[in-house]
Amino acid sequence: MDDGRPIFLQIAESLEAQILDGSMREGEQVPSINELAQFHRINPATALKGVSLLVDAGTLYKRRGIGMFVADGARAQLLDRRKAEFAQVHLRPVADRARSLGISATEMQDMITKEMER
Repeated sequence: MDDGRPIFLQIAESLEAQILDGSMREGEQVPSINELAQFHRINPATALKGVSLLVDAGTLYKRRGIGMFVADGARAQLLDRRKAEFAQVHLRPVADRARSLGISATEMQDMITKEMER
């Protein structure tokens, strides 16, 4: 938790990573705010801010008096979002560059296939 980005974002991304890798399953209770704060040695308000991002996104949901849980469909939602981010951050610039070099979509697909097979 020290890569220069806000800690609350790192908390949210850590929980997302656990959902994506299957170590935290849909319907499963997530650690409490106090547990997260204690584990990461941060203020509970910071942990709450990170968890709240996931609640607002529909990745987690609250059960009053019980805790936070991973929402049904959370993994698929996260994968869709990560794929869209990947396309925007990585593929769009590549596609723009390929167009400027006159590389066709078919040629590009062949190049990608070859790279994926390496």
